Amino acid sequence: MRNPTIGELQNPEDFELIAELGHSNIKEFVLDQLSEGGRLVITYMIYQSVMMIVGIFFITRAIVYGFNGYSEPLIYTGAALIFSFSLLIPIHELLHGFALKVTGATKIHYGAYFRKFIFYAEADRHVLNKKQFELVALAPFVVIKVLTLFGLIIGFQSPIFYFMITVMSAHSFFCAGDIGLLTIFYRHRDVYTYDVRAERKSYYFKRR
Repeated sequence: MRNPTIGELQNPEDFELIAELGHSNIKEFVLDQLSEGGRLVITYMIYQSVMMIVGIFFITRAIVYGFNGYSEPLIYTGAALIFSFSLLIPIHELLHGFALKVTGATKIHYGAYFRKFIFYAEADRHVLNKKQFELVALAPFVVIKVLTLFGLIIGFQSPIFYFMITVMSAHSFFCAGDIGLLTIFYRHRDVYTYDVRAERKSYYFKRR
């Protein structure tokens, strides 16, 4: 079944506008969505809490090892933190972009609001349904999770383990915005969304 066109979505007899998101206000919008709770949010919060505890534990352990003269875990942990807050960010967005391509988008645009530490990938006026948005939102989470889990298994008895566990822990926080936006599709039935690049906005409609 095809997605409705933008013109069809804007027909008030068939669809209702439930959210209009200005991209510069995405952080506030996501926090509002997360604050409303729901099964998806609770699951993510539990996961994020576990990742935070695990990350703190292994970073602390690496520091202790460093003070005791075994510096490799601390070096790998430091490298992971540098990687996570530099190269991992564009990798995360490129994975969003690849998923958008899979849904049929022809041209992907990338942007950032550096002062708010917000980064995004968008496909101008490309309508997404729930399943497609799930793919786009969760692609970085799934891919990075699988790769770091594989790295943990391979490097279990080496300092590489500290690199992988730190990246896994840090990346869990990068996914908060994706989860926050995805909750709209779980809170309402038959939701569609699209971005308008010229307006720097996203629109969410549900079928009446």
